[in-house]
Amino acid sequence: MKPFPTKRTSTTQNFMFPSIGEVVYETPPTFIWIPVEGTEKYILSVYDENKSVIEKISTCKIYVNISKPLESGKYFWKIETNTHASDFMDFYISEKAIYFKRPDAKALFENYPSERPAYLFCKDQICTLKETKAFELNVLKNNVKVALDRELPTIPVYHIDGKRAEYRQYFADHRTYNDRDMVACALMFALTDDEIAGNKAKELMMRVCGMNPLGPCAIDGDFEDEIGISNIRCIPPVFDMIFPLLNEQEQKYVAQTIAVYAQQCENKLKLINYEQNPSNSHVGRIPAYLGGAALVLKGTGVCDDETLIRWLKYALDIYCGIFPYYGGNDGSWAEGTFYSTSYTKWYLPFFSAVERFSDGSLFNRPFYHRYTNFLIHFCNKDYEIHPFCDGYWCDSDSEEWPGFFAQNPYAVYAEKFGPELAKIRSVKASEQKFYMLHLLDLFLPELKKEEKTLTKEPENVEVFPDGGFIAMHTDLTDDNDICVFARASRFSYDSHRHADQGSFALFSKGVALITPSGYFGRGYGTNHHFKWMKSTKAHNSLLFNEIDQRVVNPLDATGKIISVDKGNKHCILDMSSAYPNISLWQRELILKDKLLTVIDTVHSDENIEITYPLHTLSLPYEKDGKVYVERKGEKLEIESQDISLVEITDKYDTDLNDGVPKEYHVTMPQQYHIYFKSKKSKNHKIVVKYKID
Repeated sequence: MKPFPTKRTSTTQNFMFPSIGEVVYETPPTFIWIPVEGTEKYILSVYDENKSVIEKISTCKIYVNISKPLESGKYFWKIETNTHASDFMDFYISEKAIYFKRPDAKALFENYPSERPAYLFCKDQICTLKETKAFELNVLKNNVKVALDRELPTIPVYHIDGKRAEYRQYFADHRTYNDRDMVACALMFALTDDEIAGNKAKELMMRVCGMNPLGPCAIDGDFEDEIGISNIRCIPPVFDMIFPLLNEQEQKYVAQTIAVYAQQCENKLKLINYEQNPSNSHVGRIPAYLGGAALVLKGTGVCDDETLIRWLKYALDIYCGIFPYYGGNDGSWAEGTFYSTSYTKWYLPFFSAVERFSDGSLFNRPFYHRYTNFLIHFCNKDYEIHPFCDGYWCDSDSEEWPGFFAQNPYAVYAEKFGPELAKIRSVKASEQKFYMLHLLDLFLPELKKEEKTLTKEPENVEVFPDGGFIAMHTDLTDDNDICVFARASRFSYDSHRHADQGSFALFSKGVALITPSGYFGRGYGTNHHFKWMKSTKAHNSLLFNEIDQRVVNPLDATGKIISVDKGNKHCILDMSSAYPNISLWQRELILKDKLLTVIDTVHSDENIEITYPLHTLSLPYEKDGKVYVERKGEKLEIESQDISLVEITDKYDTDLNDGVPKEYHVTMPQQYHIYFKSKKSKNHKIVVKYKID
């Protein structure tokens, strides 16, 4: 027998789970492995500490949920085919492990009520919602007022008029009409019987349904998929809420449109074989929309129950197994804070419906229990930026992608899991006058509290090894807090992530002193985005003989968190595999009072010159051999005897609007770049001190 593969061959694949020696916090666990090409059958065997078989399962999938809960203790597992077999791989079920009862699709479908509305909330819950969500309802009135004054959206033409650059603006406008206005008006009708709002929602929904779902609005077509994804996210719950305003012909028409989009969801999931390739962030949203459509279409007659249950089973299978790919068991989100604030919200309506109409809960898994711990560190609304990954520069009032932070990211999670600081942050984040986006989770009924939770009280130093993040604060509950964030991750530079292993960001009182650099520009995929922002030079990392981490295969361009000393606020990261021309790069970060010390140890077989870039949001200046950054009353002094300053500039290597037609140029806040260099040597030890005054 050949050895079973344990390392990924593509960045789109799952990681092995549980890895050797891993502590597992859910029971019964999911087992995930690397696919073997040409194999149609796998045999999973799970053993107790004495290597006696507990369960043996044959499957065609590359993951399995075993049926029997495992008590805390040591176990082994093996995976084999008719040609390959793994060794025994040990893992441990934690004493704190939570029991995850996986919902049954058929029972959920049968329990789902025929009375409407039901998907977001039922009629008998409206009175309570109006009492508990009185503030939100009052804000919703502002949204409805704006929606009533706006004209209907236009039909997209960017696919035929040669102006593909207009897609970015059309997509933003579509979310405004669809995800914001239409949903707001439908909610107002469902909650208060406001027929003026309801009829506006109907007008908008019928216009959106009239946009050919097989053309530029398709999810699985030849054009961009965001319009179709937005439609399948919003049309089903709106249909459910304004159902009484539709005649039979309109009901059938909208239901058929939903069915077309739902089928496209299934097609797209199967097209990329999502279970084996779950790194596609766009496709990762749609299992919830597929499951939601299956519930909302019940009783409409446009699909038979067998099809709807199949869709529901497919969605539940993903959420009970491999999902979330970007969300680690430690609660972190590998795509960064910005993307986590939406990608962890879009499935909330479906999760809520599953919990209300089944005897299981999709929330009862480690990631969801611990997500607020990640938010507490990386999603403080008062911070200027939120490193790392794409969108780090956006905030609640940002003109680019408004709504990602504008809508409370703590909602549902804080109420369900805590801790108290998350609840306080949630209340603060919910104090808005207008909802920019993401309204579908605003009026979800209160979810049940779990008897056992993995959520913990926040600490000043926290490590998130699954996503690859570290946060170190002097005092995260104090407005005078100084903190440093760092990244060293098993996830490399593909998708929305950058070639920034070993990079860090430094804050004082929420003011960003050392930051990432770069923007999308006109939108995702511009020259500036791909050539600059995703590069190593755009971050506070290192280059060796000017070599970027992207010259390494993304499977290898990874980092590791070696150790974290919480008491002394000291961590060690290792990025040795991220470059082709070094044998070792370890970075130590030590935070003590108002001083951050960064120590880099580098070894190479040949003499190398190190480029040490830093990036700021205010113009730095040099004085007496030191570099200073002053911003919003905070002052940073940067000093090192081991590297020399060579340049301070406001120029990017690739301009913000490079390659973009002039009529689509954008203006973004200025950024600045500091470049130090070392002398050539095989062995380097670079100590840089960052003193905050």
